[in-house]
Amino acid sequence: MIVVIGASGFIGSYLVDELVAQKRAVFATGTTDRTADYYRSKGVGFAALNLANPADFQKLPAKADVVILLGALLPANVTDYNPQNYIDINTTGTLNVLEYCRRAGVRKLINASSHSDVAGLWDCGRAIREDDPIQINYKGDHAVYIITKIAGQQLVEHYHQEFGLGGITFRLPAVYGFGPHTEIYIDGKRVVTGFKIFIEKAQAGEPIEVWGDAKKGRDLVYVKDVVGAFIGAADSDKAQGLYNIASGIRTTLEDEVKGVVEVFSPKDHPSKIIYRPDKPNGVHTYLYDISKAKRDLGYQIRYPYIKMLEDYKIEMQGKRFAHLIGREHKS
Repeated sequence: MIVVIGASGFIGSYLVDELVAQKRAVFATGTTDRTADYYRSKGVGFAALNLANPADFQKLPAKADVVILLGALLPANVTDYNPQNYIDINTTGTLNVLEYCRRAGVRKLINASSHSDVAGLWDCGRAIREDDPIQINYKGDHAVYIITKIAGQQLVEHYHQEFGLGGITFRLPAVYGFGPHTEIYIDGKRVVTGFKIFIEKAQAGEPIEVWGDAKKGRDLVYVKDVVGAFIGAADSDKAQGLYNIASGIRTTLEDEVKGVVEVFSPKDHPSKIIYRPDKPNGVHTYLYDISKAKRDLGYQIRYPYIKMLEDYKIEMQGKRFAHLIGREHKS
């Protein structure tokens, strides 16, 4: 039995669907019952779970083999800044998950975390490794969030050393894929993601401006490759500790926009790309070394950038995750 905590979110939905396709026994949780019917129609057990409430864990299976922890409080999903909420969900919540694992005889916990733990290494000009020191940004709406996620990661390692629980943490950059996350909150203000703006302009054949240094690049990873990493970690006898789950490829802002135009623009009226180096873009350059994940998890990049966009388009046209649209933001 694999328990997916946070199955009503973006990555969780893709993950549970793939586990079901592989005919694995799955139990799913979400913050509310809104996705309960969707999962029960697939034969998947479901419970609404508040990570901060220990009593809620009585709803979970008495025995499980693997737990995948995707549930968390993220700045992108909230309008208000309340540090206590991050502590309650991301740190105390992780402790509650670990206690459930100990009681239920869980063999392995796979914990999702953010690459903001090495924000100080972005723009460093090399691939960031798992053994690089933590360097966080202590300012802004991500500060308490990443502090609480690092604390959760350390709790996972404590339970590994103290109780023998297999403890794995995935360091994830922004994960791309069609889903309910086309708008996010930045410092409490809702904004449309640049990626959505690019796609909408490309679909309409409208010009797309590329601001700032078009050669700045990021490590872009597709949700289905991330799902493959979670399943690989669940099956691996070697997996333990921290893993970079990314593409290991730096895609420049210019190539990012060119790819969107190639895949989404009308063939007879493609969007024109307009370069505006005079405009600031705030894009950080980062790249991750994924050799450890390849070695221990059998991790593979099946969706390089253009293939990622092509699959994104298929999922978008099929409205695969209509049950999630409109429930991405929390207050």
